[in-house]
Amino acid sequence: MGTDFLVDTHVLLFSFYEPHRLSPAARKAIENLDHALYVSSASAWEIATKHRIGKLNYPDLNVEELLLEYPAHLARFGAVELAILSTHALYAGSMKAPHKDPFDRILAAQARLENLTVISADPGFDALGVRRLW
Repeated sequence: MGTDFLVDTHVLLFSFYEPHRLSPAARKAIENLDHALYVSSASAWEIATKHRIGKLNYPDLNVEELLLEYPAHLARFGAVELAILSTHALYAGSMKAPHKDPFDRILAAQARLENLTVISADPGFDALGVRRLW
Protein backbone atom coordinates (compact mmCIF):
# COMPACT_ATOMS: atom_id res chain seq x y z
CA MET A 1 0.00 0.00 0.00
CA GLY A 2 1.36 3.44 -0.95
CA THR A 3 1.03 6.85 0.58
CA ASP A 4 -2.50 7.91 1.48
CA PHE A 5 -3.69 11.34 0.34
CA LEU A 6 -5.87 14.20 1.52
CA VAL A 7 -7.30 16.22 -1.37
CA ASP A 8 -7.35 20.01 -1.06
CA THR A 9 -10.67 21.65 -1.92
CA HIS A 10 -9.49 23.22 -5.18
CA VAL A 11 -8.20 19.83 -6.32
CA LEU A 12 -11.60 18.30 -5.61
CA LEU A 13 -13.27 21.05 -7.66
CA PHE A 14 -10.71 20.72 -10.46
CA SER A 15 -11.40 16.98 -10.54
CA PHE A 16 -15.15 17.55 -10.90
CA TYR A 17 -15.18 20.57 -13.20
CA GLU A 18 -11.73 21.24 -14.72
CA PRO A 19 -9.66 18.05 -14.76
CA HIS A 20 -7.24 19.60 -17.26
CA ARG A 21 -6.01 21.88 -14.44
CA LEU A 22 -4.68 18.93 -12.41
CA SER A 23 -0.94 18.37 -12.54
CA PRO A 24 0.16 15.01 -13.97
CA ALA A 25 1.32 13.91 -10.49
CA ALA A 26 -2.00 14.91 -8.90
CA ARG A 27 -3.99 13.12 -11.59
CA LYS A 28 -1.89 9.98 -11.18
CA ALA A 29 -2.32 9.98 -7.39
CA ILE A 30 -6.08 10.49 -7.68
CA GLU A 31 -6.48 7.73 -10.26
CA ASN A 32 -4.20 5.24 -8.46
CA LEU A 33 -6.18 2.69 -6.46
CA ASP A 34 -3.23 1.48 -4.38
CA HIS A 35 -3.88 3.97 -1.59
CA ALA A 36 -6.68 5.72 0.28
CA LEU A 37 -7.97 9.08 -0.92
CA TYR A 38 -9.57 11.37 1.66
CA VAL A 39 -11.54 14.60 1.41
CA SER A 40 -11.93 16.63 4.58
CA SER A 41 -15.40 17.60 5.72
CA ALA A 42 -13.86 21.09 5.79
CA SER A 43 -14.00 21.04 1.98
CA ALA A 44 -17.82 21.03 2.03
CA TRP A 45 -17.69 23.96 4.46
CA GLU A 46 -15.18 25.79 2.25
CA ILE A 47 -17.21 25.24 -0.94
CA ALA A 48 -20.41 26.49 0.69
CA THR A 49 -18.65 29.47 2.29
CA LYS A 50 -16.83 30.54 -0.87
CA HIS A 51 -20.01 30.16 -2.91
CA ARG A 52 -21.93 32.31 -0.42
CA ILE A 53 -19.35 35.13 -0.56
CA GLY A 54 -18.96 34.94 -4.36
CA LYS A 55 -15.43 33.50 -4.47
CA LEU A 56 -16.10 30.39 -6.56
CA ASN A 57 -15.46 30.78 -10.28
CA TYR A 58 -17.75 28.00 -11.44
CA PRO A 59 -20.85 29.64 -12.95
CA ASP A 60 -22.49 26.26 -13.65
CA LEU A 61 -21.89 25.01 -10.10
CA ASN A 62 -25.11 24.40 -8.23
CA VAL A 63 -23.77 24.33 -4.68
CA GLU A 64 -27.07 23.25 -3.15
CA GLU A 65 -27.18 20.24 -5.50
CA LEU A 66 -23.49 19.48 -4.97
CA LEU A 67 -23.82 19.56 -1.20
CA LEU A 68 -27.01 17.47 -1.22
CA GLU A 69 -25.22 14.86 -3.32
CA TYR A 70 -21.85 15.32 -1.63
CA PRO A 71 -21.45 11.75 -0.30
CA ALA A 72 -22.35 10.32 -3.72
CA HIS A 73 -19.88 12.69 -5.42
CA LEU A 74 -17.13 11.57 -3.05
CA ALA A 75 -17.96 7.91 -3.66
CA ARG A 76 -17.76 8.41 -7.45
CA PHE A 77 -14.48 10.27 -6.90
CA GLY A 78 -13.21 7.27 -4.93
CA ALA A 79 -12.69 9.24 -1.74
CA VAL A 80 -13.66 8.81 1.87
CA GLU A 81 -14.80 11.81 3.87
CA LEU A 82 -12.47 12.66 6.75
CA ALA A 83 -14.44 14.20 9.62
CA ILE A 84 -12.98 17.05 11.64
CA LEU A 85 -12.23 15.75 15.12
CA SER A 86 -11.52 17.85 18.18
CA THR A 87 -7.88 16.73 18.01
CA HIS A 88 -7.67 18.13 14.46
CA ALA A 89 -9.26 21.42 15.56
CA LEU A 90 -6.99 21.79 18.58
CA TYR A 91 -3.91 21.05 16.51
CA ALA A 92 -4.96 23.46 13.74
CA GLY A 93 -5.59 26.22 16.24
CA SER A 94 -2.27 25.73 18.00
CA MET A 95 -0.01 25.52 14.93
CA LYS A 96 2.62 28.27 15.08
CA ALA A 97 2.89 28.67 11.28
CA PRO A 98 1.96 32.12 9.95
CA HIS A 99 -0.52 30.69 7.41
CA LYS A 100 -3.91 32.04 8.48
CA ASP A 101 -6.43 30.35 6.17
CA PRO A 102 -8.64 28.28 8.52
CA PHE A 103 -9.49 25.74 5.80
CA ASP A 104 -5.83 25.12 5.00
CA ARG A 105 -4.94 24.95 8.69
CA ILE A 106 -7.55 22.25 9.39
CA LEU A 107 -6.46 20.24 6.34
CA ALA A 108 -2.83 20.54 7.44
CA ALA A 109 -3.71 19.39 10.94
CA GLN A 110 -5.63 16.42 9.56
CA ALA A 111 -2.76 15.54 7.25
CA ARG A 112 -0.20 15.73 10.04
CA LEU A 113 -2.23 13.78 12.59
CA GLU A 114 -3.47 11.14 10.12
CA ASN A 115 -0.12 10.81 8.29
CA LEU A 116 -1.50 11.90 4.92
CA THR A 117 0.07 13.73 2.00
CA VAL A 118 -1.94 16.73 0.80
CA ILE A 119 -2.63 16.96 -2.92
CA SER A 120 -2.56 20.71 -3.55
CA ALA A 121 -1.12 23.37 -5.82
CA ASP A 122 -0.97 25.71 -2.80
CA PRO A 123 2.63 26.16 -1.56
CA GLY A 124 1.19 27.61 1.66
CA PHE A 125 0.94 24.03 2.92
CA ASP A 126 4.73 23.81 2.92
CA ALA A 127 4.90 26.35 5.78
CA LEU A 128 2.42 24.21 7.69
CA GLY A 129 4.83 21.29 7.79
CA VAL A 130 2.91 18.78 5.71
CA ARG A 131 3.95 16.61 2.80
CA ARG A 132 2.46 18.03 -0.38
CA LEU A 133 2.10 16.59 -3.86
CA TRP A 134 1.45 18.65 -6.94
